[in-house]
Amino acid sequence: MPQVEYRLTTFDNPYDPFTQFDSWFLYDVEKGYNTCAFLDRVINETPSSQDPSDSAISEAIDKIVKNDIFNMYKKVSRTLE
Repeated sequence: MPQVEYRLTTFDNPYDPFTQFDSWFLYDVEKGYNTCAFLDRVINETPSSQDPSDSAISEAIDKIVKNDIFNMYKKVSRTLE
């Protein structure tokens, strides 16, 4: 059964967070978005394990995108075979 992974990114980031993470991360930090830290804060709003599950990550991304008043974030996915 294929597994789906999700990531949070910004619409203006030209790099793929799955395959070009280093470039994606540098772009994100240089712009001051700090998306990884933001996602971590949202994941940790609810008491959970220190190693969040894929579903916890997906739910946190959904929450960010839903409440994004500036429309700068998007959820991207890839399917692993």
